[in-house]
Amino acid sequence: MRIALGIEYDGTDFLGWQRLTHGATVQGALERALSRVAAHPVDVVCAGRTDAGVHGICQVVHFDTTAQRELRGWVLGACSNLPPGVAVLWAKPVPDDFHARFSARSRRYRYTILNRPVRAALQARYATWERLPLDAARMHAAAQALLGEHDFSAFRAASCQAAHANRCVLAVDVRREGEMVQVEIEANAFLHHMVRNIVGSLLPIGRGEQPVEWMASLLAGRQRDAAGPTALPNGLAFVGPRYEARWALPVEVSQ
Repeated sequence: MRIALGIEYDGTDFLGWQRLTHGATVQGALERALSRVAAHPVDVVCAGRTDAGVHGICQVVHFDTTAQRELRGWVLGACSNLPPGVAVLWAKPVPDDFHARFSARSRRYRYTILNRPVRAALQARYATWERLPLDAARMHAAAQALLGEHDFSAFRAASCQAAHANRCVLAVDVRREGEMVQVEIEANAFLHHMVRNIVGSLLPIGRGEQPVEWMASLLAGRQRDAAGPTALPNGLAFVGPRYEARWALPVEVSQ
């Protein structure tokens, strides 16, 4: 039997999603918890890996099991064996040809910036602080240059192992909500540090240090060293993937 799960996590205290032989990871914690519930070793496959300090609002995974458990049992059993920073939101049976990664049509990220003169206390784990005023409208206008399929080499980490830098951005939105500026991006897939590097280049535009047209010129130039620095990980959250309705997954991950 194949089961899909929705996972929420605070990435602050983890070395990222992917299982490692040293240090705490979200995948490692989840697999240990599920293995206890299943009473056999469980390996999970995720929709998209996240880096150290990056959060997950609804990560989707799948795993195969021979154990017979109620769906409620998978959720509550896993949660009771997980650290406080990770929770299973839902469990759904899926066909054997469903794949958390390859069946996903797109993926969504949200980057949150606390924009005020004073540093964060309550929001410090989930928002990056920018003390200088940001013009969200300028940032939004600049970000529209990213729409469509492009070579995103200018926003690709040197450590990225993807075969090529072509990605298709389906939607990008920058908006202000009080003291918070949020950048939301949906694409078919993302390169390593792509969102954080995009945000790092939008910030100088928002501060008025670069023109709105700078984003388009960076994209066309394809030079990582010409773009802005990599934004901090704490402001980034993987909102989740999107799947075709035929998989009958919860609405937050369905198109």
